[in-house]
Amino acid sequence: MNQDDERHLRRAIALAAEARAGGNPPFGSLLVGPDGDVLLEERNTTITGDDITAHPELKIARWAAQHLAPDAAAKSTMYTSCEPCPMCGGALARSGLGRVVFALSGDQLSTLKPSGGFPPVPQEGPALFDEARVPVDGYYT
Repeated sequence: MNQDDERHLRRAIALAAEARAGGNPPFGSLLVGPDGDVLLEERNTTITGDDITAHPELKIARWAAQHLAPDAAAKSTMYTSCEPCPMCGGALARSGLGRVVFALSGDQLSTLKPSGGFPPVPQEGPALFDEARVPVDGYYT
């Protein structure tokens, strides 16, 4: 962490405060390009946008994948007020961004939430392997 990292992280925290003031969960993120310019700022809009996926990290990952060349994405850094959730983490892995810097960890966030998070959704599987493999087999080779 250097002074630029701290400055950008403080901006992510300010964006989280703006999200909360706007009636949304308190999360904010920004993307900084390889030259140090801020490319995009986002706030959580899950409530006001009526979209459970409108996390700022996911919005930035999607934008980066659509608008940045792979080499520019790899040299970019996302600063975010909280450690990305698993949904956002998956998108970030596919976006090609080079680095994520966060303020609160997921464990720290859990101590600040009354319920600690959402209840788990039961999942069953794997099942029907021979059938399910047909559309996938050979795709990744």
